Amino acid sequence: MRCPFCKVDNDRVVDSRSASEGGVVRRRRECLACGKRFTTYERVEEAPLRVVKKDGSREPFDSEKIRHGIVRACEKRPVTTAQIDEVVQGIEDEINKKYDREVPTRVIGELVMERLKQLDSVAYVRFASVYREFKDTADFIAAIQGAKN
Repeated sequence: MRCPFCKVDNDRVVDSRSASEGGVVRRRRECLACGKRFTTYERVEEAPLRVVKKDGSREPFDSEKIRHGIVRACEKRPVTTAQIDEVVQGIEDEINKKYDREVPTRVIGELVMERLKQLDSVAYVRFASVYREFKDTADFIAAIQGAKN
């Protein structure tokens, strides 16, 4: 670590403490060249999760997009905001557990449909109709039968 006073890269750690509920390490350092003390903070650098779209493009993961899709599917249905929050958090947790850097949109869509099927069958069919791009009534019938299983 470079000393902020004399700019020499030669110091020793005098004291280390956990800060911000364990998310940060606070270190008190002493420059061996000039003898002055200074504080540094160390935290884990998190690489942002990216979504790989159908066309191969990539964009940052945004749980609000998942929430928006679920809210639209659940319009005028007996689904509470707390239930939607729980579904979104569950999907986000599962994605973070299984994927490091990139997650395909297909995986996100399937997770949403899986959770909606358990939450509300009408919301499931609504979401599936947009996600799977239904072309005719046969697609709706198949989705409804899938929701019953």
